[in-house]
This record gives sequence, C-alpha cells and structure tokens, in this order.
Amino acid sequence: MAGQQTISYLTRRFREVGFEPVSRHGQNFLIDMNLQRLLVDAAQLDYDDVVLEVGTGTGALTALVAPQVAAVVTVEIDERLFQMASDELVDNANVTLLKFDVLKNKNHFDPRLMEVLGERLAAGSGRQLKLVANLPYSVATPIISNLLSSPHVPVMMVATVQKEMAERLIAQPGTKDYGALSIWIQSQCRVEIVRLMAPSVFWPRPKVESAIVRIDLEPERRSLVPDLEFFHSFVRGLFLHRRKLLRGVLHAGYKNQLTKPQIDNLIEKQGLQADARAEQLGIEAMLALCEAVRAEL
Repeated sequence: MAGQQTISYLTRRFREVGFEPVSRHGQNFLIDMNLQRLLVDAAQLDYDDVVLEVGTGTGALTALVAPQVAAVVTVEIDERLFQMASDELVDNANVTLLKFDVLKNKNHFDPRLMEVLGERLAAGSGRQLKLVANLPYSVATPIISNLLSSPHVPVMMVATVQKEMAERLIAQPGTKDYGALSIWIQSQCRVEIVRLMAPSVFWPRPKVESAIVRIDLEPERRSLVPDLEFFHSFVRGLFLHRRKLLRGVLHAGYKNQLTKPQIDNLIEKQGLQADARAEQLGIEAMLALCEAVRAEL
C-alpha cells in the first residue's frame, strides 16, 4: 500500500468497493507520496515510538509508519475505509485498527482510545507517544488541543492541517490569527510549519490550502503552567469575545466570584492598561494574569 496512493489507484479501489469520499468526514487523500514521506520523516520515528493516527483512510500512511515503530494505533470512523485499510494492513502485526469517532465530545477523547494507547505504551520500557496523521480538517483543532490535556500526552505531533489552522498555531500577540489555540499550544510546545501544500496534492481537492505542522512538547515550558485545566479554560474564556476589553471579559466570566474593583486591581497589578485586550498579551503575561485570577477565587 505504501507509495500506491495515486488517483488511479484510489479510483480503482473505491470503484471495487462502491465507495465515494464524504466531504464532511474530511476524506481528502494525500496523493503526493513525496509529501507523505516528508510527513513521516518530520516525525523522526524510532522503534520505541507508539504512533497515534487519526483518520486511517486507505492505510497508506499507516503502512509507511508501521515498519519504523513499536506500535501504531489508528482510528477510522468510516466502515468502508476501515475494512479497506484492514485488508491492506493485515500483515502488520504491530498495527491496531479502531473503528469509531475518536472524540467523545469536543473536549474529550473516546476512553477506548486512551485505554488502547495506555496498553501499547506500557508494553515496553521507554516507549513514547507521537501523533502522525493526515488529520480531517473538521477535527484537527480538538484533536491537537485535547491531546495536551489527555492521559497520554505525545512528545511530538506531526500532522497535515488546514493552512489557516497552522497560522493560528504559530501566531504572535497582536495579530489576527492569535487566539486561545495559539496560547494553549505555545505555552507548552515549540511549533513550526514544515511545508505548505496546494489543494492539488489531495484527491478530491479541498477548497483550501494545507500545511504540515510539527509540534514538539517542551516539558520545562509545560511545567510553568501550575494548573493546566484551569489555564486552558481561562484562555478559551478570554477569547470568546476577542474584541472586548480584557476587564469586561473578566467581569463577565467571573461576575459571581470577583467584583469589578477586584478585577481592576488585578489588571493594574499586572501592569496592564485599562483598555488592554486579550489578543495583546503574550504567553508569560497571560499565564501571570491567569494565576492572579486563580489566586483570588
């Protein structure tokens, strides 16, 4: 299967099983095998790695990854693609295929996935988790975001995502793309765009450009966040109304716990102006404000 995912191969195989790609499931297949290999190479795979793949598709990426790692856990929501990939990967003993929606809801993974990942990680000493995937655009944000607060946090995530999301991941304060996702990821990780990709490298062609991103967990940076769950919720709350003044957003979010004078005092103590907005705060300033608020609750 590895290296065979061309348009002619896909159309022939799909015709054989009576399958047509479904856009709502993000079924756009990467047909440029050089980019497929670039994705794999960027993950710097090792025989101690356990790889999570979301969106098995035909199993082309799985087949490239499997010989290089201890185990692959790959999840596919579509029954027909699941069966097709199962047939293609039958000889890969270290691949576990799962058929369900990887997300229980927008903030949590299906617990069955976490259970399997835990088993594969515990099966050998020194094993570490990596995400390597051509992510369906509709679930890319919750998957990447939620993995940082899951029971099994990956040391690296390499994935194809929509270009717009890639720009949000690397965005800096004061820019239009800077938001809750930028802060949450950058507070714990180093992020880079490996390659931008035109719609023509996929079939069917999506209507947007894509990118391969690499996200490296930095434990020292992550350790500076005392309460990850509170910080995640705090940041998301501040960007629900990104154009509003920071003091107004804080008052709306904590009106039952903090008075207006308390909030004004918090903002002043952080050295922020009364007309400051959340999008102007860098990671350190956001974390400091978060901790100041948490200390008052």
